[in-house]
Amino acid sequence: MPGSDAMAQVLAQLRPETGSSDFFGGDPARCAVVLGFDGLAVSLTTAQGFSELVWCSPGVSADFEDLQFTLGQGPAWDAAARLSAVSEPELGTVEAGRWPMLLGEAVALGVRAVFCMPLHLGGACLGTVTFQRAAPGPMTARAVMDARILAAAMLAVILDRPLDPQTSATTEGHTQFHRAAVHQATGMISVQADVTLPQALLLLRAYSYRHARPVADVAADVVARRVHFRELPEPDASGRTKE
Repeated sequence: MPGSDAMAQVLAQLRPETGSSDFFGGDPARCAVVLGFDGLAVSLTTAQGFSELVWCSPGVSADFEDLQFTLGQGPAWDAAARLSAVSEPELGTVEAGRWPMLLGEAVALGVRAVFCMPLHLGGACLGTVTFQRAAPGPMTARAVMDARILAAAMLAVILDRPLDPQTSATTEGHTQFHRAAVHQATGMISVQADVTLPQALLLLRAYSYRHARPVADVAADVVARRVHFRELPEPDASGRTKE
């Protein structure tokens, strides 16, 4: 059963034009509307295991994706871990313990319905695509099918254009990354605090959450040496550092 005509148009524009620095082509906001959502965000996994936002509609979707990244929880994390779609048509009914730090923040952003799919090849998750909507409600059967077709098409583009912020900026033409400062700051924190890169990223997230600041802003301060992580306490199981 083929996807909708509108989705066919989205797929036709998905590959970026030759010489473009964009990872995907087309309009992400239009793509989201075709599937019945207000916006979408696509994040890919780098060779170092970090997450990089490469395609999103402006506003709430970008904010929600950054929120997931900062807190280390949410539908994208679950989809990536389980290699299966996550559908929550009403975040207000989700059990508080599932995403304890995310739910209240998501509601404050105006996110009520979320649908997330992993972009995976076998057991390897290469990224996620997250759709959000201000109005609660499930996806239609047609939209679910179109989303699966979209995920397959995105995976084909990803396999043609592997992402690595350490090399792609020169070899693939990607001159800017949404979280470039985060990757750089993580490396600096790793040296400053004498911890592994995953632990350094956890410290960065914990600092951002504790100070109620976007993780990208804190990362910029680390890179500019306005914030350092020497002799900081280790984060506990929840990701917060002990005072």
